[in-house]
Amino acid sequence: MDIARFSIVNLLLGISFLSSGDCNLVFKVQHKFNGRQRSLSAFKAHDMHRRGRFLSAIDLELGGNGHPSESGLYFAKIGLGTPAKDYYVQVDTGSDLLWVNCAGCANCPRKSDLGIELTLYNPSSSSTSNLVTCDQDFCTSSHDGPIPGCTPDLNCEYTVSYGDGSSTTGYFVEDRVVLDQVTGNFRTASTNGSIVFGCGAQQSGQLGATSAAVDGILGFGQSNSSMISQLASLGKVRRIFAHCLDNIKGGGIFAIGEVVQPKVHTTPLVQQQAHYNVAMKAIEVGGDMLNLPTDVFDTDLSRGTIIDSGTTLAYLPDEIYEPLIAKIFAGQTGLKLHTVEKQFTCFQYNGNIDDGFPDVTFHFEGSLSLRVRPREYLFDIDSDKWCVGWQNSGAQSRDGKGMILLGDLVLQNRLVLYDLENQTIGWTEYNCSSSIKVRDEKSGGVYTVGPHDLSSASSLRTGRTSVVLFILMLTMLHSFTN
Repeated sequence: MDIARFSIVNLLLGISFLSSGDCNLVFKVQHKFNGRQRSLSAFKAHDMHRRGRFLSAIDLELGGNGHPSESGLYFAKIGLGTPAKDYYVQVDTGSDLLWVNCAGCANCPRKSDLGIELTLYNPSSSSTSNLVTCDQDFCTSSHDGPIPGCTPDLNCEYTVSYGDGSSTTGYFVEDRVVLDQVTGNFRTASTNGSIVFGCGAQQSGQLGATSAAVDGILGFGQSNSSMISQLASLGKVRRIFAHCLDNIKGGGIFAIGEVVQPKVHTTPLVQQQAHYNVAMKAIEVGGDMLNLPTDVFDTDLSRGTIIDSGTTLAYLPDEIYEPLIAKIFAGQTGLKLHTVEKQFTCFQYNGNIDDGFPDVTFHFEGSLSLRVRPREYLFDIDSDKWCVGWQNSGAQSRDGKGMILLGDLVLQNRLVLYDLENQTIGWTEYNCSSSIKVRDEKSGGVYTVGPHDLSSASSLRTGRTSVVLFILMLTMLHSFTN
């Protein structure tokens, strides 16, 4: 299956805030596929498809469980409009646009199998809603100049197309967003501001399906159109955020702002890349370095390795995937490997996974490493039946060339810090069911932010059958295939 191509045809986003002072905010966030039974092919298809004065930090209250065998996608609950209504939006570090499905939308899902109630945003039902026209500054600046044929009565529109043929189109509106402000240790209070976001008028393909439906997408990419960049341009937040995805108890932490504790070691971001790309230098398996060409870490599709919390698995080009798999199974010559649904390498094993298979350690520029234990790259699909989470990205591309992308498979149970001001990213192993400390930029105070789980996902888990893996929507802003 080809890696999806994602392109933004028109993405015109502006944000303004009406509150009178900086503060910390909290979003309630839930894992998208809580405790649901799913098929492996559906998981893979989903990965292909996806691809004021307030705020010194934002804490998105996470729910669900990030382990591939339990869950995959996280979403936040935010309030929009006056009177405010709740909307569930996917939290995605691989995309930039905030949009929600709107009233009158063609092919928008009306129900979800995720256990959430979908709501269509209706601009006419909100007393604080205003349409955004194509002659407004942020609209023209997104086009690097005046828009041909624009008149003051025309809406500012957007179109986002995905590689599987699905797409979303709509127009921008400005309205009130209601969020939870952090007011002290484990304390919040409601606050609001004005924000411009996409109003989805038409969805096509999988975006209209009910099985994985949410109300929209909240992007946390690093482009100027992302929420964090727009907030930072107003001087309301620092361009720093962190997430800690808990796949043990469920939920976790997602915060915008300076993280004071824990401390993390970082590596530079590769410049002039649409995603969060870093320079990988070597791969170690069970204490031995893989013998790889030095140029294998800079593929034809992207410079460096993509770090993306919006994807569950890890994708490696053939030049890395083949020797890595061979080395992992070198000590288990008696195993009978077989393929499940034409894409997952699986096997029967009744021993302790961590004792029987080697750790895999990725080494990056700046002496930053990422150790992945067997229980993190192998997942069980039934009693004593296991599958490998590594995926061959080259086998899924049209030209046989692949990317290096590390998703939640290796990021879970770690505090991952994105520092866009210093253009670095880093992580440290961490108990994501514990708390972190963030600094309030206005007062200088340090507040404790705890983990969250919107619906106590761990209590919703059901017994596993033959299928337990879900791949998060992989959003691509640049073309990864020809």
